[in-house]
Amino acid sequence: MHGTATPATRKKRGRRTFWLKQLHTWHWMSSAISLIGLLLFAITGFTLNHAAEIEASPEIVEHSAQLPAELLPQLAPARVPDGARQPLPADVATWLETELPLSIHGNAEWSADEAYLALPRPGGDGWVAIDRTTGEITAERTSRGWIAYLNDLHKGRNAGTVWRWFIDVFVFACVIFSLTGLVLLQLHAKNRRSTWPLVAAGLAIPAAIAIFFIH
Repeated sequence: MHGTATPATRKKRGRRTFWLKQLHTWHWMSSAISLIGLLLFAITGFTLNHAAEIEASPEIVEHSAQLPAELLPQLAPARVPDGARQPLPADVATWLETELPLSIHGNAEWSADEAYLALPRPGGDGWVAIDRTTGEITAERTSRGWIAYLNDLHKGRNAGTVWRWFIDVFVFACVIFSLTGLVLLQLHAKNRRSTWPLVAAGLAIPAAIAIFFIH
């Protein structure tokens, strides 16, 4: 009968409907996961591009303290040799975090005179030095502000392992978002003639800039 779909046609339509629903599902899920990250990376892309024009006044705070006598033997050369690169003893690190506004982590540099621990972080810096003989502590904490903090998150600078995991998940979500978007563009391009010219422009414009204006 004219106008009645054959079983093969209905099967084909059903398949297309199924995959279209799958594509829309993956597209909106990946966009939801990557939305805040995309906003963050877009905004910090602008601030990084204009870093020289955005003035920042670093705030530097110095600290001093005295290590308790009972902890001083843990810094003795017999416990940690000169030239070693290893973390501060756990008891010393715990005491420092209690007394100073610093997060103690990473390997310290041990010389004959002192243990020096660099403490870089997003948007700032820091360090702590302990005299191995007297237990005298000097420390410094530098903050360059929120813009520098967000810029460093964009670059993954000194942000730690968990943030690197987040970036990996974010990148994967962006790839899914882009690929499903591309397939959806292909499916709807028949009714939107400007689709492929715009996609081509999205490739041609940065390629032309890279070829002709970046030296």
